[in-house]
Order: sequence, then structure tokens, then C-alpha cells
Amino acid sequence: MSAQQTAPDHAAPDQSPAWAPTLDVQLKMLDDGLEPPAYAHPGDAGADLRARVDVTLRPGERALVPTGVSIALPFGYVALIHPRSGLATKHGLTVVNAPGTVDAGYRGEIAVTLLNTDRSEPIALRRGDRIAQMVIQRVEHARFVPVEDLSDSVRGSGGFGSTGGFTAP
Repeated sequence: MSAQQTAPDHAAPDQSPAWAPTLDVQLKMLDDGLEPPAYAHPGDAGADLRARVDVTLRPGERALVPTGVSIALPFGYVALIHPRSGLATKHGLTVVNAPGTVDAGYRGEIAVTLLNTDRSEPIALRRGDRIAQMVIQRVEHARFVPVEDLSDSVRGSGGFGSTGGFTAP
């Protein structure tokens, strides 16, 4: 879809609205019965991914859930798979390796490792349910330069709670 096709009436024809697509990603749907990834609202960072199969997760159980989606990202980009906030809050459903990483060179089906963190209730997911969000971002490739000593910083080697923020009773 072009910027002119998606532009609201108040936008000038030569100006693309801020929410217009800025990157083409090749998409292959592996299951014609599912909706492709989509952003629910203009400006959303994550495109919803859907379950290709029915699955029920008992408390504490995890499962690899296929989405029926395969993509070809341009090099220099990554797709990060995040939990959906509503499922996490209401049902304790999360992505085990959040965010999951889909590298630019991967061409297989995107599958999401889901975990039911609820202590007592199972969660039943049905084919077509939205199960995760895919956020596409640019990535930098670092050159790792060996040195004898690292430069100083205010934080130094402090980590793992060194800045506080939590007061235990």
C-alpha cells in the first residue's frame, strides 16, 4: 500500500503520515486460513501474531506455538517477539525467551515459546488467537575491539541492583 493510499484526508499528498509503513518485509503465509501479522492501531510498535494450532497450557506449562508466518527481513533488521500485555496481565501468559529473536537470515516459520505463569488456571488458545507481538527494529553490528583496560564510567562495574530502587521489608 502506498503512502497516498493510507494518508488521511488532512495530509498533503506528498507527505507520508507518521504511521505509514517505512519498511517492506517479504511475508509468506504458511497457512491461508490465518490472518497475516497486523498492527491493531496506527502507531502501534508490535504487529500481532496468531496461533496456527489449538493449545492448552496447564499452570507452569510451556509450548512452542507455530504462527503460520515466515518472513524475509532485510539485513540490518531483527524481529523481536514480545508477549501481549493483556494476555500477560489477565492470564499470566508470557514468552519464555522474551523477547524472542528472529534474525534477518531466518526463513522458517516463526514459532513462539509460550509459558503459562498462572499458578492455578490453565489457558486455552485457539487457532487464530493473537498470541504475541512482533516488533521490527534496526540493529547495529559491532566490531569487538580487544583492549587492556576499559574506559571509566560513573557506573563502573556496579550491576545487579547496585542502583537501588527496591526497599525490602
